[in-house]
Amino acid sequence: MERTIDSSKNVALYLQVKDILINRIQDKTWLPNTLIPTEQELMEEFDVSRTTLRQAISILVQDGLLEKKQGKGTIVKSQQLAGNGRLKGFAEEVTEKGLTPNSKLLRIEFKKDLYHEKSKLDVPDDEEILVIERIRFADQVPIAIERTCWPAHIGKLFRDIDLDSAKFYEILEANDIILKRAHEKISAINATLFEADLLGIRGGEAMLETERLSFGLDDRPVEFSKIKFRSDKYHYNIELTR
Repeated sequence: MERTIDSSKNVALYLQVKDILINRIQDKTWLPNTLIPTEQELMEEFDVSRTTLRQAISILVQDGLLEKKQGKGTIVKSQQLAGNGRLKGFAEEVTEKGLTPNSKLLRIEFKKDLYHEKSKLDVPDDEEILVIERIRFADQVPIAIERTCWPAHIGKLFRDIDLDSAKFYEILEANDIILKRAHEKISAINATLFEADLLGIRGGEAMLETERLSFGLDDRPVEFSKIKFRSDKYHYNIELTR
């Protein structure tokens, strides 16, 4: 059942409207490349001011879910996945675009000999880390190859669960491990023949690689990941200010 606006909630009205609009995109109530109702219709439906409605719509335009067409109105954009500098997992990004995320597990293994990864995670040389490799999909289309490394005490949380459907950040939060910040590096690379075969692209095709080191509230490293994205299915947005 769709949520309704509740002015007694300790949540700004424009954020409540935004969440309802996202739901309509995700559940395909509003289909890609179609016009959404007019401002007047939505104002009357939600019983909110024009300012409140425009705040909600502005967020979705900024996030690439909606697009304003001069002289026509606002349409639902056909979605290409896009990173935007916020600390979210792949599944969150896919879901926000109205698509369905899932994965295919390639490997899960505790390793002692990955010294570069252990140095990133501040793990002693004599201890293990957990390595998980997966293909990530959006609506059954392969989008990326993901490799995540975790300190052993965190990796144990993922050992006995279905990693084809697991959402790492939700599992962390359910176990009171909250991510505070992350460093991320973005690089242009070319697909190896093996990677191309996994993703259904040509060998040597351009890809986008993100390398992320995430930290918990105690500023200790939690996750070191590398994700290699198909460049035809993913781009990265960064807002610059001066």
